Order: sequence, then C-alpha cells, then structure tokens
Amino acid sequence: MTTLAMIAAQYRADADKLADLDLDEQTVADTLEAMAGDLEIKAQSVAHMVRAFEADAAAVAQWAKDAAARAKAIEARADRLRDYLAHCLDSAGIEKIDGPGIRISWRNSSAVVIDDETQIPLSLMVFPPAPAPRPDKASIASEIKAGRDVPGAHVEQRRSLQVK
Repeated sequence: MTTLAMIAAQYRADADKLADLDLDEQTVADTLEAMAGDLEIKAQSVAHMVRAFEADAAAVAQWAKDAAARAKAIEARADRLRDYLAHCLDSAGIEKIDGPGIRISWRNSSAVVIDDETQIPLSLMVFPPAPAPRPDKASIASEIKAGRDVPGAHVEQRRSLQVK
C-alpha cells in the first residue's frame, strides 16, 4: 500500500530532480501538475478521513453531554424517590424493613449547618489557593505588535491545514 507520506516524498524527490534539469518554467510546471495526481487523490482521501474523525469526535462529545444530562436526571429521580420513601416511612413510624436483597433503615448522623457565613471566625475558614499565574498571550501579542520587546516570548508565523 502506498501511503501519502511515500507519495509526497516521491513527489518532492521528482520535483528536486526537475529543478536540476535545464527546462523552461512551463515544462516544469506541466510535469509537476501531471505528477500531482496521485498525491492530490491520496491527500483528499486523508482529508475525508480527518472530517470523519472530527464528526465522530463531535458525536461522541455530544453523546457524553447527553449521557451526563441523563445521569443527572436519573440521580434527581432517585433523590425524589428516596425523599418520598423517607416521608412515607417516617409518617408511618417504621424504623426498619428487611426484604430479599434490600434493607431499609434509619441512620442517625450529625451535620454542621452554617447559619451566617459572615460570622464564622477567619481561623475556621478555608482559603483556596489562587490559580497559578500564566502568560496572557493576548497582551503579549499586543506588546510585540506595538514594537516592544517581551523577554521570553516572540511571535512566529505558522501555517495550519484547513479541511472544510
């Protein structure tokens, strides 16, 4: 099987050989155009695969989002049923039920309830760490575009392949 990389390497090698020959520009351009056929077909095939993978990734991401929403709805339904069950058992004065594969009982516990957070002493407060500083690329770009030197940063021109 011939890969795109193999075709591209062969095309580059052939183009370099053509450049070494004493041919007019039109002949070189026509020859390169004729040689590009396989490369273009293979590149288009790879681009179609890129699109297919991107579509699959988007579909999986949407599925995950939908699945998370369904899980949240199911958890909410379970919570409502648990509250309903607790209300019914409490109203009936039932403390324990044992059945095949299930045991329902009350458990005593304690929980701290905050009535007014502003009255809690600072010594009992938790202070989460601030996020670590990170470079502000937009500000750095503005500084460099304005002609100012920014130590540790530079702007470089890049090319990115667009598959539309």
